[in-house]
Amino acid sequence: MKSANLARFAIPAALIAVSAALTATAAEYPTKPIRLIVGFAPGGGTDTTARAIGSKLSELLGQQIIIDNRPGAAGNIAAELVSKATPDGYTLLMGTIAALAINPSLYTTKLPFDSIKDFAPITQAVDSTNILSLHPSVPAGSVKELIALAKAKPLNYGSSGVGGTGHLAGELFNTMAGVKMTHIPYKGGGPAMIDLVGGQVQLVFATAASAVPQIKGGKIKGLAVTTAKRSALMPNLPTIAEAGLPGFDANNWYGVLAPAKTPRPIILRLNSEIAKVLAMPDVKNFLFNQGLDPAAGTPEQFGAYIKSEMTKWAKVVKASGAKAN
Repeated sequence: MKSANLARFAIPAALIAVSAALTATAAEYPTKPIRLIVGFAPGGGTDTTARAIGSKLSELLGQQIIIDNRPGAAGNIAAELVSKATPDGYTLLMGTIAALAINPSLYTTKLPFDSIKDFAPITQAVDSTNILSLHPSVPAGSVKELIALAKAKPLNYGSSGVGGTGHLAGELFNTMAGVKMTHIPYKGGGPAMIDLVGGQVQLVFATAASAVPQIKGGKIKGLAVTTAKRSALMPNLPTIAEAGLPGFDANNWYGVLAPAKTPRPIILRLNSEIAKVLAMPDVKNFLFNQGLDPAAGTPEQFGAYIKSEMTKWAKVVKASGAKAN
């Protein structure tokens, strides 16, 4: 009887010991360099955001932040790597809408990670605005005029590739406007923009970084931004939602996550410090010039946002018929 009573108290005691160890670890965190895994090659928006955060976060935490680029499979390789890492706060992911919200519906084979169960959200980092951009020969000066034109005659739009945010923004537009513009995929946003300027395609839901110089140079027309709120980069451009399609929102976001079961105190410490970085004037200005708007929030907000984005884009992927292997 006595041994049974001892056994009854043994498990709670073990849990208390583990909890105390985790709390102590979190209080000391970090004691060594932290890897921030990026699922794309150096130079793109995801990498740029990671490096902007990493350099300042290193100063605040007193440890080196190593940016580790693991490109491939639209971010899936990096996401899988982090999902299987030790949940101790020393391996983080610069997550993207592609890997976490779009790929689960886009890929025909089951992904080696679960966007909800395998990660602990830390914070959304930035919103990346796309701009609905037209060749000057297209006779539409507003979103409503473009919808009317698309209903009257065939139109095409280019994108950086199948399943990308530029492609699916176009499919969301098709669905909500009741039109059927033809998708022309390219091997990157650069070639798509070149053909838009040259008139080979009629419109592109282009990244702000690639569209703004061409708009200011008068080579293309900017009609509206794809995000739910206007961009400080081109404040005179309306959102697609306010210009004719209420509820339209195609936000190419990035955010920071850790492996699931990472101790809560570590998550909160990282959330607080990253928010400080994103509020720094020089960081905000740097990101702004890349077409990126800081968007820090709580772990709970980011987690809920990922879930809602997965639901929304699953419907768009299904309607478009897009698939990836």
